[in-house]
Amino acid sequence: MIKSLKTYHFLIFAIIVIANSCMSSSNNQSESTRERLSLNDEWSFYKYNKEQTPDHLIYDIRPEVVEGEEYLIADAKPTEAQQLITRSDVLKPWILPTANEFINDTSMHYIRPEGNPGKDFPFVHNDFDDCNWLKVNLPHDWAINGPFYEDANPIVGGGMGRLPVHGVAWYRKKVHIPASYSGKSIYLEIDGAMAYAMVWVNGKIAGGWPYGYNSWRLDLTPYLDFGRENQLAVRIDNPNNSSRWYPGAGIYRNVWLTKTNPVQLGHWGTRIVARNVSESSATLDLEVKIENKSDYNAEVEIKTEVFEILPSNNKSRKAVVDFPVQNVELNAHSGAIENFSVEISNPNLWGPKPQQTPNLYVAVTSLVQNKKVVDQYETKFGIRNIEFSPDSGLIINDEKIKIQGVNLHHDLGALGAAFNKKAARRQLEKLQEMGCNAIRIAHNPPAPEFLELTDEMGFLVVNEIFDSWQRKKTPLDFHLIFKDWAEADLRSFVRRDRNHPSVIMWSFGNEVGEQYTAAEGAALAQKLNAIIKEEDSTRPTTLSMNFAKPDMDFPTVADIIGLNYQGEGIRQEPEFEGTDRIRTAPQYAAFHEKFPDKMIFSSETASAFSSRGIYLFPVAENTSSIVRDGRGGDSNIAQVSSYELYAVDFGASADKVFSMQDQHPYVAGEFVWTGWDHLGEPTPYYSARSSYCGIFDLAGFPKDRYYLYQSRWRPDLPMVHILPHWNWAEREGLVTPVHVFTSGDEAELFLNGVSQGRKRKQPLQYRLRWDNVKYYPGELKVIAYKNGEKWAENTARTVGEPKKLIAETDQNVIESNGHDLLFVTVKIVDNEGLTVPLSNNLIRFTVDNPGEIVATDNGDATDFTPFISTKRNAFNGLCLVIVKAKKGLRGKFTLKAESDGLEPASVLIKSR
Repeated sequence: MIKSLKTYHFLIFAIIVIANSCMSSSNNQSESTRERLSLNDEWSFYKYNKEQTPDHLIYDIRPEVVEGEEYLIADAKPTEAQQLITRSDVLKPWILPTANEFINDTSMHYIRPEGNPGKDFPFVHNDFDDCNWLKVNLPHDWAINGPFYEDANPIVGGGMGRLPVHGVAWYRKKVHIPASYSGKSIYLEIDGAMAYAMVWVNGKIAGGWPYGYNSWRLDLTPYLDFGRENQLAVRIDNPNNSSRWYPGAGIYRNVWLTKTNPVQLGHWGTRIVARNVSESSATLDLEVKIENKSDYNAEVEIKTEVFEILPSNNKSRKAVVDFPVQNVELNAHSGAIENFSVEISNPNLWGPKPQQTPNLYVAVTSLVQNKKVVDQYETKFGIRNIEFSPDSGLIINDEKIKIQGVNLHHDLGALGAAFNKKAARRQLEKLQEMGCNAIRIAHNPPAPEFLELTDEMGFLVVNEIFDSWQRKKTPLDFHLIFKDWAEADLRSFVRRDRNHPSVIMWSFGNEVGEQYTAAEGAALAQKLNAIIKEEDSTRPTTLSMNFAKPDMDFPTVADIIGLNYQGEGIRQEPEFEGTDRIRTAPQYAAFHEKFPDKMIFSSETASAFSSRGIYLFPVAENTSSIVRDGRGGDSNIAQVSSYELYAVDFGASADKVFSMQDQHPYVAGEFVWTGWDHLGEPTPYYSARSSYCGIFDLAGFPKDRYYLYQSRWRPDLPMVHILPHWNWAEREGLVTPVHVFTSGDEAELFLNGVSQGRKRKQPLQYRLRWDNVKYYPGELKVIAYKNGEKWAENTARTVGEPKKLIAETDQNVIESNGHDLLFVTVKIVDNEGLTVPLSNNLIRFTVDNPGEIVATDNGDATDFTPFISTKRNAFNGLCLVIVKAKKGLRGKFTLKAESDGLEPASVLIKSR
């Protein structure tokens, strides 16, 4: 039905089910109902190199960037935008009409100018020969393969990951549209493209979207030649100095082609809300948007059936309830919104794991015209009741749920920003094992599939948009397009995600500069807040505030108080007196007193630093310390000690955060900054490639901090963890503090069988410390107790020299669909199979057909080896290799890991 110019094979429209307002068609109605095809495969890609001057097809002019403007201090005060005068030759007037669907006041809609900019540019033409361009599949991040910029004054600094994210690039693809599709509506849907995407179809500019994180669509129908090959050309322009973290580059999420009849359900056109929820019943309210894009009036019938989603992720064979059927008359080129309600008995409630079960339903909405289904749309949803109590925190389905959350940026480590559902699931599974039950999306809308996972796996989500408004943090960030695009970005963000039960609140600004502008900033916040409420009045809003205080205007706007670091206090150490940095006394009590009717939570806590397996001396005597040379940090090697006591200047250790939360029990919980190391933003060492603040390192290996959080968040799990490792030949006879994290309440430590004492946790104490232990080789052993009974035990032994490699994976079967991944951990071990903690041997990876090595990593923030390299040094005993099977090829293949002087390791993998 749709034919690729390269293969001349006919492609079949897949029946796709997506977690939020998803589209599908039944087998016997595939010609008449909605169909959705992945357009991810076989694109031609070209990026201008640094010696070339890119084409003149720019969205808008930008300010000149002064060297040295990298945003090195994470909580620096945002500054006023530079005033610019646009030019007549920019393409913005042709792109802005794409936003009209999300601008409520039709008098403010943008009118497309006459003309067709770019029509003479070769890349947009059907007959342009792109055979020498790189062939890529989407999602695609053009920067992740490197190389890294390693010099002291890099083109792209540490903040954006020292990778070549910047530049202008083009994607081209030919698609055959059958003649039988004439009279249908054909849409191009792009889940995310970084950034300033502009699309040409058969040489005609069709539209675009500048904000790289939002999902958007274009109506291609007016530009298509039915029965012929059609040329898609997408221009991407990703400027340097546009982000505080690694943004990725290119079309880094999925792309779809959707066909509908002219009489159709609207874009993200269903909304389901559950009210009066109990275990015995709930009322479901359904809103359906329908459109008639034909030249004739139409009478349609709207039918919606509700099915259970089974553990297999399939829907039940029988509907559990039907909404009333409604007949609607639509004039030509008009639309309507219809509302329905129905009561469901004994609903299976959605709730967060592990306390509750994330049960899901799917509503199948059909448009029937002349007794024939002309469109069908599936909407997954959950039924739950949420209260946001200022005194008790979060209450879900009548049960108090403490928020045990983390912040996540959107990159997937060695895979970059190119979204991969398997990699995202791996992140969430590891976080869930730690006891995490909530994710704050920092600081942008996620891939749609990410929220599918949080719905299915039972996570709570604070869904966030905007790291800046009108005031800038970096010279070329979102502030440049805020005035034109804020409403459209906000409405599309909420409209896409409002059916996800995992989303519990909307955050519409992270540490924005308008905190500093008193009533003016609050007025802008109120305007944005009102837009969200128009789209979804059922969820509360929040703003993440690192500066605004209770007596200011800014905190009055949002429904919920979100504090970044203010609960623990910011820079209270004497050494910060007299500086121009933010200094704040602990604020939980002050906000609670000023806003007694608002729930308070910490949207960012900790920002603690560590490098997995690195331990530096001396060890801080207090429970939280800033990082300096000799105080947990070493700028010569750009690493931070893993005693897990050290944090950014404005942050705090986990211990300090726990203490403040326990002293203020009305606080609903926390989102740790961060769950996972991310590319870019490498405070405190901008000479590095990636951050130090994750509980997991970039490769997904847990740091010691993992066990500290697990000891608090999973109190019923018998566990005890010892740090540091016990290989310190150079410290024999020297004091080498030993710290223990346990879910027990006391523990006894032994060195070579000799007790070092039994200690009990005191109030507001979250670790046990033996700070006077002198190092002697042998065995550390700890026995933890709870309520006087033995609870758990663990050992740390002095290990021998590296002898062999061990390869471990949690599965040995992989799907040959081109995007399923296998994550293999390689350990360097001694003769007894114990990991050698200081080993950094070079490891070489090979794989035979039909396998393919995708990337390698080791979690070292200072390692500039390209991620695509098949050779990588281990970092403190560990290395990661990511493999996949070549698309469509089945069979067995072997991954081998080799290192000079060590016994090799291998893994046999089956591709199916």
